[in-house]
Amino acid sequence: MSDKKLSKRKRKFPTGVLYLLPALVLFSVFLFYPMFKTLYLSFFLTDTKGDPVFFNGIQNYVEIFQSKEFLLSLKASILFVLYTVIPTIIISLFLAVLANEKLRGSQFFRVAFSSTLGVSSAAAAVIWLFLFDPSIGFVNNMLGVFGIQGIGWVTDKSWALFSVSVTTIWMHLGFNFIILLGGLQSIPEDLYESSKIDGAGFLQQFRNITIPMLSPTLFFVIVVAVINAFQSFGQIDIMTKGGPAGATNLIVYSIYQDAFVNNYVGSASAQAMVLFFIILLFTLLQFKYGERKVHYQ
Repeated sequence: MSDKKLSKRKRKFPTGVLYLLPALVLFSVFLFYPMFKTLYLSFFLTDTKGDPVFFNGIQNYVEIFQSKEFLLSLKASILFVLYTVIPTIIISLFLAVLANEKLRGSQFFRVAFSSTLGVSSAAAAVIWLFLFDPSIGFVNNMLGVFGIQGIGWVTDKSWALFSVSVTTIWMHLGFNFIILLGGLQSIPEDLYESSKIDGAGFLQQFRNITIPMLSPTLFFVIVVAVINAFQSFGQIDIMTKGGPAGATNLIVYSIYQDAFVNNYVGSASAQAMVLFFIILLFTLLQFKYGERKVHYQ
């Protein structure tokens, strides 16, 4: 690179920094500072106000990994991710493919399928609490029609995590549907027309055209879905409050309990850092192994 070009870039550098300064300030205040503060507090015992009073080293981390409650919440979190991410992607993809077909009334179904995007986690939790109500809930009433005994969906530890997972799947369908539908509509139509001339059926087109061309969108949706699943909180707090018997006590809810109910801010900070590295690990693994199967045009 010539000295003239290098000098020109140096002159433009302060201008670039000024353009980025508002974003850097926001990230520093709302992302970087809280993250480093959490890391700092994770090495201390704290008072009821959350102020550090005694340096505890890595003892907070040792104690949480020796805690049966934390290990149970870790197991519940991983199960919750498995219960929600895979069904959400499959159902969203099915609805997106259906809505992408040139059928009468497809506009109505696009609006209907994406409507959950406008529903908050609190509203969704209340709706599904009524549906899962053991006495007047629609789900148990339908089971009664077929002679099946009602289930304590949010009070039975065998069903509570499943019930919250169903609520979460319903909540996330709208976002995933919109993203996948946008990806489907970006696939060139002439690819399908050429395959029809060659005699390819719907399943062959779906396997050999739709999935490869949609793979970048699917990869994005899967990464975001995994992160969102690990961070789920609202529906847990309203529907089960981590119960029964810790069956739905996900790591995020455990952090909330320790930090704002039990005032163990140091332990909560250590759990938050563990959750951060778990999400980071899952994301890196997806980029390392999942991105290999992504077909970029």
